[in-house]
Amino acid sequence: MGFKQRLHQALASRAEIEAVEEREQSARSVGCTPVADLSSRARATVSGVLRSVTLRPREGVPALEAELYDGSGSLDLVWLGRREIHGVEPGRRLRAEGLVCEVDGRRTVFNPRYELAPRPGE
Repeated sequence: MGFKQRLHQALASRAEIEAVEEREQSARSVGCTPVADLSSRARATVSGVLRSVTLRPREGVPALEAELYDGSGSLDLVWLGRREIHGVEPGRRLRAEGLVCEVDGRRTVFNPRYELAPRPGE
């Protein structure tokens, strides 16, 4: 490790260090696109960690919303008609696939296909 890298690590905030670690972890997932590179109206596969999971009804229909973070940005995952999904919880790593669209300026995938990553020791 060079001097510049050591200096950057010493001066970097905790959030910057976590973002770099998350980008490296997500980059190991074959076939995944970084959230920052996603295009609207295109199918994509992403990998990251869930920052939050919220039940937020949309027009009277239950909707489970989760924020996926991969170190390059965040993506909203919305499962319509669901109140909960076993294993979908904050801190859990997952891989999701679906059609990316923009809702209120945020990248969103409705009813994504997903695969939960095993927790350490599973």
